[in-house]
Amino acid sequence: MIDLYTWPTPNGHKVHIFLEETGLPYNVVPVNIGEGDQFKPDFLKISPNNKMPAIVDRDGPGGRPFALAESGAILMYLGDKTGRFFPTETRARYTCIQWLMTQMGHVGPMLGQVHHFRNYAVEKIPYAIDRYVNEAKRLYHVLDRRLGETPYLGGDDYTIADMATFPWIRPWEKQGQRIDDHPNLKRWMEEIEARPAVQRGLKVLAERRREGPISDRQREMMFGKTQYEKR
Repeated sequence: MIDLYTWPTPNGHKVHIFLEETGLPYNVVPVNIGEGDQFKPDFLKISPNNKMPAIVDRDGPGGRPFALAESGAILMYLGDKTGRFFPTETRARYTCIQWLMTQMGHVGPMLGQVHHFRNYAVEKIPYAIDRYVNEAKRLYHVLDRRLGETPYLGGDDYTIADMATFPWIRPWEKQGQRIDDHPNLKRWMEEIEARPAVQRGLKVLAERRREGPISDRQREMMFGKTQYEKR
């Protein structure tokens, strides 16, 4: 059994999708980032960087519980544990890792900045908005070019690289992008979104996520001084 500490965000959805694709049993433990659950001492023991998702595999290596944070690391671990969606052949494996790292190092951080400055920041700073919207557009081009060469980011097969990237592309309108400008990316996104396991994964804790403006308390918890306190 996997204890999954999560919230319905793009990073959380990565792991939701993997678990639904494989049928690996899991128990959802909500981490409400707008209420500060990520700063609680018990959670910090599992995720030292106070970020979700995180897991505790009750049947970890050696039959002992194993805690792991960072969504990319979790996907690689679960891929190895189940033998699914993470290639073992050297070339295919490292191609998959390359695109997983592209998501972790570029797609997630840069699109996260787009969301922040366009949708959450109290002060709308044109320079910041333009910078990150344009960087998002560049990354969309990179992904679109890759997906014009291969069906999936890692090659011929659907892998954890696709699971990691898809949730970040899904809210393309909020990132100031036009998906029709990227036909290969659009084809890929629609194909993945149609998968029943993906649809189930996107529903995990969906009822807990509220659309619309965030409260002052939520803004403080996620972006204010509370985030930067020494723990």
